[in-house]
Amino acid sequence: MSEVKAETGKPNTAVLESYKFALANIYTTRANTFVHITTLDGAETIARYSGGQFVKNDRDESSPYAAMQAAQKAAALTLERGFTAIHLNLKAKGGVLSRSFGPGLSACIRALARSGLKIGRIEDVTPIPADRTRAKGGNRGRRL
Repeated sequence: MSEVKAETGKPNTAVLESYKFALANIYTTRANTFVHITTLDGAETIARYSGGQFVKNDRDESSPYAAMQAAQKAAALTLERGFTAIHLNLKAKGGVLSRSFGPGLSACIRALARSGLKIGRIEDVTPIPADRTRAKGGNRGRRL
């Protein structure tokens, strides 16, 4: 079955309804990677892992290897609970801090996709201020 009907060009709802979706909240920083998979409304946690649970050294918590291990473990638990597809919410620190993702993000997404979970929508939920709050560093900034 294809996901788009050839004659109408509209999505095949029978295929879309056959998936059971969950929500994966992935928070990546320069220091660590967190994978938190919940139900779509966020009321129940299915799996929650961080990169620091799979490596011994603190400096390796944000590595792509640690992120991949966390994602594989979370995906296995998600598949075990009967979910077949996930939506992704990606988050960096944001605010007045860094808005770029950590080094483990791409490895994390790749591990989730390779584990057998279908990827639905991908959304960046990094907090971006509408107006600036005062950044740290004082009136004259950080002086070296």
